[in-house]
Amino acid sequence: MIVQDVLTHPERFTFDIDRLGPCDIASPVQSADFVEDGARTAITCDMRVLAKYREEGREIPSFEKAGPRAKIFHDPAWTRAGIMTCGGLCPGLNDVIKGIVQILWFDYGVRHIFGIRYGLAGLVPSNGYEPLMLNPDVVDEIHEDGGTILGSSRGGQDTAECVRTIARMNINLLFAIGGDGTLRAAHDIAVEARRIGYNLSVVGIPKTVDNDLNFIGRSFGFETAVYQTNAIIRAAHMEAKGAANGIGLVKLMGRDSGFIAAFASLANSVVNLCLIPEVPFTMDGPHGLIAALGRRFGIGKTHAVIVVAEGAGQDLIAGEPERRDASGNVLKKDIGEFLKREIKEGLRKQGIDVTIKYFDPSYSIRSAAAQGTDAILCSMLAAHAAHAAMAGCTDCVVGNLNNVFSLVPIPLATAERQKVDLKGDLWKAVVDATRQDEYFGETKIVR
Repeated sequence: MIVQDVLTHPERFTFDIDRLGPCDIASPVQSADFVEDGARTAITCDMRVLAKYREEGREIPSFEKAGPRAKIFHDPAWTRAGIMTCGGLCPGLNDVIKGIVQILWFDYGVRHIFGIRYGLAGLVPSNGYEPLMLNPDVVDEIHEDGGTILGSSRGGQDTAECVRTIARMNINLLFAIGGDGTLRAAHDIAVEARRIGYNLSVVGIPKTVDNDLNFIGRSFGFETAVYQTNAIIRAAHMEAKGAANGIGLVKLMGRDSGFIAAFASLANSVVNLCLIPEVPFTMDGPHGLIAALGRRFGIGKTHAVIVVAEGAGQDLIAGEPERRDASGNVLKKDIGEFLKREIKEGLRKQGIDVTIKYFDPSYSIRSAAAQGTDAILCSMLAAHAAHAAMAGCTDCVVGNLNNVFSLVPIPLATAERQKVDLKGDLWKAVVDATRQDEYFGETKIVR
């Protein structure tokens, strides 16, 4: 795991943020608690790890703290900003757009803010997407809606052409709102701009509903996605209870990481089996899924609720060719339809006739508007992104690690997908709540 690698061999990684140059302009931000130059926050708060570093006389790995600076690099009067949203939809996109616009407009006096239409595609003139001029009136109520006012797209574009467009528009701040693919593209743009000597601050805001980016804490949209699962799982539970040997099967997002499935299972304690990409499982045999359901029905239970992440059990689905989306991501095979078919047939062979109701709410979840503290996180991330860009930071993404907002180099955040720690508190809590180890025959069933 990249986190463990960083803590074990920090000398192999870079934690400092690239800067376009010295900050010589007094910030117009008023009544701010400015972050001092050199202020940093440790990557870990584990006292054992910190004590070991001190004993060995090594510098503790840390990130630069995010926040407004007393001196900035970009002159607000000459600043032109671009904002783009890329990849799949996610709750909170409009909140982040609004937050960036408000900070740039009211705190810094920036009056030229371009909304890049349909992600990176909007930076290629031949696609014909004109930018949307943004101001506080345009974004005033967009946080009430899901989706993104700018539109989004998948797929890479020619980096050099994107940078030429940015330079032609005299944009010197670029905000990339997206997941690992978007951030890698943002890194390429930052590198190309540096290569040709164009002063461009490229700052990422981590948008991944799967919560699978490292070192940025919880990504925006994730909490809302978990909220949105409540009604779906309750419905699956009711449908399962409404039939003899009823099974409610819910497929949730999670291509390579099972955070949504795990959190949803904890938030809805009616879930009996939680299947995630990090935990391989089989259909047959004494420890397979069919046997697990058989054990549950065998102890007198009349129904079951299964939550499965979309990337779980991919090795079980044979005979389908590999497909990729426009961004190059492997499209997952439909584990939900596979389980629906195989569970019904497998239990039938054991003499158990089941009724399965299958729910796939992925698109309705990711298109919802951000809720509660998730919306607050969007505003905070947006503000810190604006402050970082005005200070001349580039090739970085804003994170909230250990409840401290910080700036993370994009290459480090995207080095590896964050995974559920199978020895950590989260997965232990899921196993305890579902009792699935008992059903899978890993431990003795306690009646």
